[in-house]
Amino acid sequence: MALDGITTAAIVHELKTKLIGGRIDKIHQPVADEIRFTVRGIGVVHKILASANSGTPRIHITETARENPMTAPLFCMVLRKHIAGGRIIDISQPDFERIVIIKVESANEMGDMTVKHLILEIMGKHSNLILTDETGRILDSIKRITHEKSSVREVLPGKEYVFPPSQNKKNPLTVVKSDFLYTLHLQEGQKLQEFLYKNYTGISPIMAGEMCFRASLDPSNSCQQTTTEESEHLFIAFQQVMDEVKQANFTPKIYYHPNSNRVLDFAVVEMSEFHALEQKNFTSVSSLLEGFYQERDNAYHIRQKAHDMRRLVVSNIERCIKKKEIQLKTRKDVADMEIWRKKGELLTANIYAIPQGVTTYRTIDFYDENMGEIEIALDPTKTPAENAQKYFSRYNKAKRTLTALEIQEKQNDEELLYLESVLNALESASDDADLSEIRTELAESGFIRRQAPKKGASKPKKAKPLHFVSADGFDIFVGKSNLQNDELTLRFADSTDIWMHTKDIPGSHVIIKTNGTGTASDGALEEAAHLAAYFSKAKNSSMVPVDYTLRKNVKKPNGAKPGMVIYLTNRTIYVTPDENKIQAMETM
Repeated sequence: MALDGITTAAIVHELKTKLIGGRIDKIHQPVADEIRFTVRGIGVVHKILASANSGTPRIHITETARENPMTAPLFCMVLRKHIAGGRIIDISQPDFERIVIIKVESANEMGDMTVKHLILEIMGKHSNLILTDETGRILDSIKRITHEKSSVREVLPGKEYVFPPSQNKKNPLTVVKSDFLYTLHLQEGQKLQEFLYKNYTGISPIMAGEMCFRASLDPSNSCQQTTTEESEHLFIAFQQVMDEVKQANFTPKIYYHPNSNRVLDFAVVEMSEFHALEQKNFTSVSSLLEGFYQERDNAYHIRQKAHDMRRLVVSNIERCIKKKEIQLKTRKDVADMEIWRKKGELLTANIYAIPQGVTTYRTIDFYDENMGEIEIALDPTKTPAENAQKYFSRYNKAKRTLTALEIQEKQNDEELLYLESVLNALESASDDADLSEIRTELAESGFIRRQAPKKGASKPKKAKPLHFVSADGFDIFVGKSNLQNDELTLRFADSTDIWMHTKDIPGSHVIIKTNGTGTASDGALEEAAHLAAYFSKAKNSSMVPVDYTLRKNVKKPNGAKPGMVIYLTNRTIYVTPDENKIQAMETM
């Protein structure tokens, strides 16, 4: 859910409760469209994030920090000049719009107290962060909007600030029943859900659907065909939500898709239509937004950083697949090599019986147990001995080709398996340390050029394997890259620990610590198998085969690529990966 008027109202209420009277300090602009500043109150300090990012515009209290540029951007310098040290005297949301106005009382160059307005407009790609003086004149904005960009509304220093167009929507906090019912039945060809979010400010389609659910109405019902009784039920549900907002009765939650751990939506009021879904409660709206956007931003950040490596790996996988197709064609071309040898030997055995200048020769095939006849094509310009030699030459050439082909196939198959394991690791990467380790691995394997460390740069943080604890207390470790798999299996695990891996499928090495016993419970084996299947290419498959054996039975061949091992005396367990089970396991 994007930040609608209801979520904006909740965050404004929270900020008013915690920030009024506090003084602004330490203003930074870590990225082009985001401001962070500190608010100091009596015995408490809050860090505030205000973002005008087109994909994730928002404002809330934050606990995370970001690296700041050596030189502050212009807008950051303007904020420092006008509101640093200023006292927050009010925070408001005009007309239930997705706009937050922070009023800051601060001294000007003459020492006189003035009031500045820091305005965050949460408008998707049109989001902006604007600073105005007490007269409403724009001092600056994080995004300057010229006449060329918008003929409707310029946002430039010196211009008078005007609110974005309201689209003739009504403030839902001030709506009365008679007006609601009258407006409802004026809608021609419009559905109930559309009526709510198109006529009232700050109502999102999701929230409009929730109001219909509370009224026991289908959101797709026609407005004009709705009965008086149904209309009144809808108004009661509408008013119920608005009363929750007026009374600040907020219940911040994230809701998850059924049968998975993927986020479905978040909301700050109770969503009755999602009552059967898995949900996570938060103590504040800020912690909800922090958790939701941090996870989404991190996933986006990792995808962007991994983009070049993923493209490189996919390109090499495609190269290996094309090479495999050529190898299969070559194998098909040499499939008749034994027939060529046989024909050469039959010609040699009958060399004095073959007439000169014939194009074919029929003879008994003494290699055939039934002693059937075989017809052999001949070149009439060559002698029988030369024809025999031609077949032997074709056979010997095919034999040499096949010998080289088997080596090339083995190398290509190993490289393809390795690259698919790297691609799987990239899909599972969750932080910069994981990506750094994968990049090092690709450099060591010769797929990318090794980068010399920048002068003065700190040593990259070492990635750690995932650590889970089974329901009955067994420690389970999961590698997140091939280098980590080698470290986990060959150096970390004891010989009596249990090693697991998906059968013939790229994925993570999984280790169950047995504390020297060499055994684990059936429950721990099943949970570890779920982890092996989940962190593999077969994540979305069913009945995935997972091999397991004692670590002492796992060997790494000389010259093998990272993460590539062989093993003996294994058993196999079949599992269907379940994200809910993975999330339910305790991580350390």
